[in-house]
Amino acid sequence: MLIGAAVFARPVAPARLVAALAGGLAPDVPMFIMVLWSTRVLGQPERKVFGESYYSDAWQAVFAIDHGLLTWGALLAFALLRRRLVLRVFAGSGLLHAFADLLTHHDDARRQFWPMTDWVFRSPVSYWDARYFGNVFAVFEVGLVAVLAAYLCWNRTRTWERAVVLFLAALMVVPVVATGGFHGLHGMG
Repeated sequence: MLIGAAVFARPVAPARLVAALAGGLAPDVPMFIMVLWSTRVLGQPERKVFGESYYSDAWQAVFAIDHGLLTWGALLAFALLRRRLVLRVFAGSGLLHAFADLLTHHDDARRQFWPMTDWVFRSPVSYWDARYFGNVFAVFEVGLVAVLAAYLCWNRTRTWERAVVLFLAALMVVPVVATGGFHGLHGMG
């Protein structure tokens, strides 16, 4: 979300900040809903959800759409053709999220080029799995969050915008500071 905001939001246009943050979050919303439904309503343990359900054909079909580079690319092309600035920012941020996930998912990679192909690129780097540099990436990720939060707060003039940015950064940084480590930072470790 913060990467999309840093790339697409402009200080004089708060709607662009909101659109960039929403676009950065949008690819993960279906997963959040499915995880919450499975754990809170169905009562399934997180290990089952992230160890089995996540890899099921049904869940992977959803991920192929919501993290598809072609899905987000098509929405961005539509926004450009229709000259819809806020939609362009939303779609650009969603596309940036999908591309970042392409670079940071190994065992849990999605079908990034669906519907053209079911082939999956498995990155040599995982944002969470220590077997694929997850511990190293976690340090980079927290540092990136701090730098982006500082940059966004520096170029924001409205207090509510700074508060939103700091709240989102805190969601990542506070658990690390509170626990003194990165283990389980993303709920998958």
